[in-house]
Amino acid sequence: MDGSISLAYKRMAVILDTEVTVMLSTKVDFNQELIMNWHFSDKAMNTTTSIIREILKMASQPGIINFGGGMPAPELFPNAEVKDAACRAIEKYGPPMMQYSLTQGVPPLREKIAERFSKINDIDVSGDAVQITSGSQQGLDMIGRAFLNPGDYVLTERPTYLGALQAFGFYEVKYCTAELESDGICIEEAEEQIKKYSPKLIYVVPDFQNPAGISMAVEKREALVELSRKYQIPIVEDNPYSELRFSGEAKPSIQSLGGSSVINLGTFSKTISPGLRIGFLVGCPDVMRMIEKVKQGNDLHTNTFTQYVLLEYLESGHLDNFHIDVLRREYGQRRDTMIRTMEKEFPPDVKFTRPTGGLFLWVTLPEHVSTTDMFQKAVDAGVAYVPGKPFYPHGDVDRDFRINFCNATEENIIKGVERLGEVFRLVL
Repeated sequence: MDGSISLAYKRMAVILDTEVTVMLSTKVDFNQELIMNWHFSDKAMNTTTSIIREILKMASQPGIINFGGGMPAPELFPNAEVKDAACRAIEKYGPPMMQYSLTQGVPPLREKIAERFSKINDIDVSGDAVQITSGSQQGLDMIGRAFLNPGDYVLTERPTYLGALQAFGFYEVKYCTAELESDGICIEEAEEQIKKYSPKLIYVVPDFQNPAGISMAVEKREALVELSRKYQIPIVEDNPYSELRFSGEAKPSIQSLGGSSVINLGTFSKTISPGLRIGFLVGCPDVMRMIEKVKQGNDLHTNTFTQYVLLEYLESGHLDNFHIDVLRREYGQRRDTMIRTMEKEFPPDVKFTRPTGGLFLWVTLPEHVSTTDMFQKAVDAGVAYVPGKPFYPHGDVDRDFRINFCNATEENIIKGVERLGEVFRLVL
């Protein structure tokens, strides 16, 4: 009988093995005709693909010098120090790193960010005022979830950050805009727009603005806070670049001037690594509790493991005592190289900003030139940028483009700008 049982098991194993092999080798049939009858939500159908993501695909072709993305320089990532921090964190925290955690974020990381934020901005905030997010882009989406209904207006600079338009746009909002001047948003036009449209939010990027690289004057920051209080509208201060200042004096954050009137978005994507996907919101604790509530239905919480690694890295002091200084020096040199080459290669009627920090500068061409139409000519010449049209909430301007001066070697900066100069000579 034992032999019979053994033989039966062997036969069963052969059968099971054969079935598994058939299952693994069978190609899944994704029937396109079937899903054509599925009904996606109106919001999903009306959401457009990011032009920057599409440009990155085109710019990844061999030989293309890519000035298009918002990426920091990968050769400057603190790989060894983050690796050491990860090892120390595993030894120090162990299983909690692998576990579910609080929606608001790991408490010691929130306290560390609050401590650092308070020191940088010369204000006093606690960990209860901090909400950890999966990058600051999720912070924008969480703000949209918490504040915006279909048909609401959001006041922005003109031009403004494309990612914010995408995040808020999913909630079917409308935009009212005020011109971005050489020292920041036009306050008079902003108030006119507030009176006319009663926006739910005021969204600005005050330091080294994306896309233009412009910084808002202190007087305008103060005036914007006054508008916020006068009309009871919260300010969303998107603040990813303020620590990357190459020259000049730091300006006070809008939150340091406006307190509870302001929700500040921060991130470690530009100062450490975007792959960490750790951002944060700082605001009134009551507002943060609302943000926490809407985030719970989105992803439960931000990556626990990465939060502890970031905490250990921040505790090491490497970021503040060494790494940011390296970024400021290297990025400042690349900006200088780009501006010098532009002054040499660009025609006089091509204008560009001269940012004192951040990642970007903004190029403006004569009115008869479409930078969207010119883009393919640039790619054919071996260089890529981001056309400016998508940065305008109403898509009504097409003579600008954005360039990233950080994610390229100085040699490629010179080559890329020279190639743009050749394109200008063809189209202007």
